[in-house]
This record gives sequence, structure tokens and C-alpha cells, in this order.
Amino acid sequence: MGFSRQEHWSGVPLPSPECRVVGDGGTISKGKICSLKARAVLIDMEEGVVNEILQGPLRDVFDSKQLITDISGSGNNWAVGHKVFGSLYQEKILEKLRKSAEHCDCLQCFFIIHSMGGGTGSGLGTFLLKVLEDEFPEVYRFVTSIYPSGEDDVITSPYNSILAMKELNEHADCVLPIDNQSLFDIISKIDLMVNSGKLGAAIKPKSLVTSSTGVFKKRQEKPFDAMNNIVANLLLNLTSSARFEGSLNMDLNEISMNLVPFPQLHYLVSSLTPLYTLADVNIPPRRLDQMFSDAFSRDHQLIRADPRHSLYLACALMVRGNVQISDLRRNIERLKPSLQFVSWNQEGWKTSLCSVPPVGHSHSLLALANNTCVKPTFIELRERFLRLYKKKAHLHHYLQIEGMEESCFTEAVSSLSALIQEYNQLDATKSMPVEDLPRLNVAM
Repeated sequence: MGFSRQEHWSGVPLPSPECRVVGDGGTISKGKICSLKARAVLIDMEEGVVNEILQGPLRDVFDSKQLITDISGSGNNWAVGHKVFGSLYQEKILEKLRKSAEHCDCLQCFFIIHSMGGGTGSGLGTFLLKVLEDEFPEVYRFVTSIYPSGEDDVITSPYNSILAMKELNEHADCVLPIDNQSLFDIISKIDLMVNSGKLGAAIKPKSLVTSSTGVFKKRQEKPFDAMNNIVANLLLNLTSSARFEGSLNMDLNEISMNLVPFPQLHYLVSSLTPLYTLADVNIPPRRLDQMFSDAFSRDHQLIRADPRHSLYLACALMVRGNVQISDLRRNIERLKPSLQFVSWNQEGWKTSLCSVPPVGHSHSLLALANNTCVKPTFIELRERFLRLYKKKAHLHHYLQIEGMEESCFTEAVSSLSALIQEYNQLDATKSMPVEDLPRLNVAM
């Protein structure tokens, strides 16, 4: 991901109705961005999703020359995405990445947004990580990984996720794990509020939530658009300091520098408040202090986790809106007694203040926690993997791909087990007096 100073309009009202020319040949007419393009490369090994984007309301946002698709798809097989399509499309992907990077004034990092359960997201997505590491070794790689739920309809998703996890361990700088089930639970809460009438006239009449063609038309349907919208809002808050002014801005590289004390422990649990940050849902604002409390509660985490009862290595609070530094410090001091930090980083807080809040809100908070509460997600994933692997079920689909051996599976699960063990070592220090804490044996 790169930033160009001329391009950050992001819905801010413009003072003049006249047409203006901005960077990269973009124009703004009557407050509407006409020709600016997202600095993004969209990749999928089947055409359906990308074609849907090109026919939808975001079709003008993405550059049609920066799309890469195939026809066959990866067949829910990590090996096809990683081993087959990786080598087949490597040069084409690199060409488009270089083109995007060359247009950046300040290339801070690359964002990779992918799913873990299928073949292309897990396989080609993590292949891309290694490509970026080789081609742009000094540029941070941030990964937003969507983990499958236990009710996932892809039978081979545990294989794909475990194989992808090994690549994330080795080649990512920061990973923001997001659980599909948590996103669904959040949207269900909005659904419940809509149906109970608690929102009243606060929702726009033709919003995504309430329209007859919207995601809540049938309760049993998974509201993918709204779930993706939450992830989009996470990324908007994460990059707000690069796009807007603030009294205490935070560069993206500062996140990795301050929140990742050891190379492999780079999984950051994210929480967002107000929780319902859909642009077309105007929930009555939360009190400022309540917003800080919400960020550390189980219900506001984007994975199924309870950080209050686990151990913090570090925590970042990224606040947007009319909030003072004194408000930030006061709430940290208020919450600190109920949060347990590792003994060697008791003051492990990183904070930022951006003066521009999200549309429709007076303030918002994104919390990023390097916390051992992520461990149960990894343990559950390993258990699902082992249930299949013990029976060698579906293994032949992977082993028939050139370059794929059974050792790939054993190495991947060993990598995940080593990561879980590092979190176990940290958790074991929770009940010990500070002076008796042993030196942690964390692999470098």
C-alpha cells in the first residue's frame, strides 16, 4: 500500500463545485471523485468475484489494467494456488505491483487482504508474501487474514489454513486475524437491533441493512457485503493517520516496531468501536469512556477472543475524532489495573490521535493488541487439521501437484505448534510474581 499526497479525499466535503484536477490525472467535479483509482491489484483465479466488482458500484474505483484473473480457479486447494498459479503468474503480478509502487510518493507498506480457507487466497495469497519480501525487502507486509469458521463449507479449509499459516509465520511483518464467525455475529447484532426497532429512523430508508435486496433479507443468508464492510472500516481506521491530520499521528511502520517484540509473535487482535461502523447505520454515539471499555470486551473483538483474561505483550489505541490526549491517558490509567501485561513491558502502549472521525460518528477507536488470546484460534485450527490429517483424507488432491510432498503438511503443523508453544510460555508467566519470572525462550 502506498500513499500519494494528492489523493486522499475520502469523502471529505469539497468547498467548491467547480471541476478540479488532482494527482495522477484525477478530477473532482461537484464534490465527486471522477477518475482517481485505488492503488490496488485484484487477484483471483476465477472470474466471478472480480467481474462482480467491475459491474458493481465500485467499478470506477479500480483500474481494469490492475486485475489478474484465471478461469479454472484453485479448487479449494492451497497447492494449486501456491505451486501452480504462483509460478504461472509471478511475473505478471510483479509487473503490476511495480507499476503501483512507482506511483507512490511514500511507499509505507503493502496490505494483503485474503481468505485462509480457499485455494487462491491461502495459496496464491501467501505465495505473494514471499514475492514481496524478495522484491521489496525493506517495505512492511501487513496481512489481513480471514480465518474460516467451524461451520465452513470448504472441507479442505483446515489444510489450506495450516499451510498458509506457515507462510504467514515466516514472511509477514504483521497479521490481523479476523474470524468469519465473529463478523457474522456482529452483523447479526445489527440485524437484531434493526428488527427490534431500536434504531428507528436512524437508518437510511434504502440502506444496505434495510433494503429488500440487502444482506438482511433472509436471516439464514450470510451477509458477506456487510461483513466485508467491517473489515474495510478496520483498514480505514488503520490508515487514518496517513490520510488525515492529527495531534498524534502514527505511521504504519510504527505499529510493527512497537507491537511486535519477537518476529513470529506478529499476530494482532483487532477490535473496533463503535462496533457498528457501517456508513449507512447511524447508531447513537457511545460515551467516550464507554468506547474505551468496549474496545477491550469480548463482544468487540474481530476474532473470538477475550483479551481481558489473557496476557498483553503490547497494545495500540488509534483514536479518531475530537478526543484530547488527556482523555486518552485518563482512560489508559483507568483500564490498566484490569489488564495484565508481560512483566518486561508494563508500559507497552502505543497511541495515536487523528482529528477526522469516520463518517456519521463523533469519534471512534481501533485497538490492536498483541495478546495471547489469539492462541485458542490457532489451537482450534490445529485440531480441525489433525482430524482430517490422521485419516489422510483428501491428501491425494494435494500430493498430485508437482512440488507438493507430505512433508509440507508435517512442517506446517510443526510451525503452528511451535507458535502455540511460544504463547503457552508467555501464558505460564501470568501467575508468577514479577521477580520470579524466568527468561522466555522465544525463537528468533
